[in-house]
Amino acid sequence: MKIIISQTEAMEKKVWDDIIVMFGLGEDDEAWDNEQFILTEDQARELGLIK
Repeated sequence: MKIIISQTEAMEKKVWDDIIVMFGLGEDDEAWDNEQFILTEDQARELGLIK
């Protein structure tokens, strides 16, 4: 299973900082509010998005 989350959703769920690290984004990298990130089931569990 793959989990898709946007930057806006990640910020609402307070996991955006973790997404930045997970995807290797730097301070200079830009992401749109509606940009989507695909997480594996393990990554989503690690972030507490699923049980």
